[in-house]
Amino acid sequence: MTLYIGREASKLWKRICAETTTEINLLLDNWKYLLAGLIFQYIHGLAARGVHYLHRPGPTLQDLGFFILPELGQDKGYISETVFTCVFLSFLLWTFHPFIFKTKKIYTVLVWCRVLAFLVASQILRIVTFYSTQLPGPNYHCREGSKLARLPKPESVLEVLLINFPRGVIYGCGDLIFSSHMIFTLVFVLTYQKYGTRR
Repeated sequence: MTLYIGREASKLWKRICAETTTEINLLLDNWKYLLAGLIFQYIHGLAARGVHYLHRPGPTLQDLGFFILPELGQDKGYISETVFTCVFLSFLLWTFHPFIFKTKKIYTVLVWCRVLAFLVASQILRIVTFYSTQLPGPNYHCREGSKLARLPKPESVLEVLLINFPRGVIYGCGDLIFSSHMIFTLVFVLTYQKYGTRR
């Protein structure tokens, strides 16, 4: 039994080393794309923070979706973030599965290049949309009477550039014409559906 475990551990270590070597070579070829995608995530955060300065709270718009599926309530707002975090972490872990499992179908670096490319394209459309169409935010912290609904003018450029992370990311207003969480979720789920499912 000990011999079998030792042999399998040795195979696993060899697989991890071989996969790491391959991925490092791919990273050396594609690092510019990954870096550009990550930098754009920051630019997207800046744009979302900027539109929050323009946000003006107003009455929530009538929405058929809310009539069919009512809001969860302010006390259950954590459910959305929890589901999104689970999707995000599951996808992140899945992209690294080739380092351990034998079923080799993807290269981690190439998958992340494609994911970031789709995220950038979607987020450019999102930025154009929320700057061209100002709607009152439906979230509780974006409604009239909330201290977070309107941001005071920034006192310095640094205040804008730091995005007030993570609070500014979670409590954004004015950028909800279509959801960033939904963009990430769709890109992750569709990527997994294309590269992760057995056919």
